[in-house]
Amino acid sequence: MKIIITGTTGLVGDGVLLVCLENPAVTEVLAISRKPLDRKHSKLKELILKDFSEIKNYSAQLKDYDGCFFCAGVSAVGENEESFTRKTFDFVVPFAKSLSEINSGMTFIYVSGNRTDSTEQGKVMWARVKGRTENALLKLPFKAVYNFRPGFMRPVKGQKNVRFIYRVFNALSPIWYLAFPNWICTMREVGAAMINCVLKGYSQPVLEVKDIKIQAK
Repeated sequence: MKIIITGTTGLVGDGVLLVCLENPAVTEVLAISRKPLDRKHSKLKELILKDFSEIKNYSAQLKDYDGCFFCAGVSAVGENEESFTRKTFDFVVPFAKSLSEINSGMTFIYVSGNRTDSTEQGKVMWARVKGRTENALLKLPFKAVYNFRPGFMRPVKGQKNVRFIYRVFNALSPIWYLAFPNWICTMREVGAAMINCVLKGYSQPVLEVKDIKIQAK
């Protein structure tokens, strides 16, 4: 199985990348990012793009992949709806549309967020924007599209891109597991669930934390 991952210089993408590199079912990983990775592996290839719209120029290289795990994204902190839409919907959907035109036989997985608003009508700005993004992706002609909505994710050993706040949350994770079992999972579970979605699919297009844990097994 050959997988494309975006956002490998960030927390989620870095963790999912490590899980994929460790999994024997994954034979190759192509990391698409704006800057080179500080990581080497026999399975790992890189495609450096200053503008993600440039993937149209690499159609021959991208047509043989089985799945794309879109882990790139920005925080909504300090963003208004216009700027967050530009950095989320206008970033993700055109990339996915181009990829579907190159290879409609792949599975596309988007890392959204816990409490994303599928109705697009709620009061929380980021949840509306991510809901609109999820809905647009589901209309694209891929083999399958899955929207992942993890909450807090415990990092994988060896991750390099772990912010201080995540280190604090990770240290307190036993408490979070007891208090909020449907809000916390591990990065390993997220990566494993993504791989299993490509291998065997899932019964619904949106995976909340409880679904991610089930699909990871």
